[in-house]
Amino acid sequence: MDLIYYYLPALETVRDFLELGGGVLYIIGLLTMFMWLLIVERLVYLRIGHKRLVAATQQIWEGRSDHHTWFAHQIRIRLVSQVSAQVERNIPLIQTCVALCPLLGLLGTVTGMVEVFEVMAISGSSSPRSMAAGVSKATIPTMAGMVAALSGVAMGTYLQRKVGRERALLADHLVIEHE
Repeated sequence: MDLIYYYLPALETVRDFLELGGGVLYIIGLLTMFMWLLIVERLVYLRIGHKRLVAATQQIWEGRSDHHTWFAHQIRIRLVSQVSAQVERNIPLIQTCVALCPLLGLLGTVTGMVEVFEVMAISGSSSPRSMAAGVSKATIPTMAGMVAALSGVAMGTYLQRKVGRERALLADHLVIEHE
């Protein structure tokens, strides 16, 4: 029960932030959670599943007696391609989420500015105070979208480099013998 009271101020802060930024923040939040779910899945796969697949692929290659013919070369290319397809899975989806985050932030800015202009038109007032509150509400989604995208860019770049290294390592381990 004490744990609830410990986290209550943080949850209230998140709630206030979401209310301040409008409905688009919920979409950005869901997209960011989905993106990070994919990132964590790829990290776990690279740590556990990929090693198993590479070991099985090497076992298949080493179990072959033929390592030097054109046919063996084609089988090697296919094995590397199959492992590469598995290791690269979800990387384009992560990149898409990264690209969508700032766009959704801009959508929140536009909808927030529309609300500001709507209030100004209805009230007939161009008071700087009322406009400042609306502009603040309009810029928060942009900030949230950019922060989400930056975190995804960093991890996406790391994953792309790791995928490239793993592909090169596998190709090096599947040695072709020359006659």
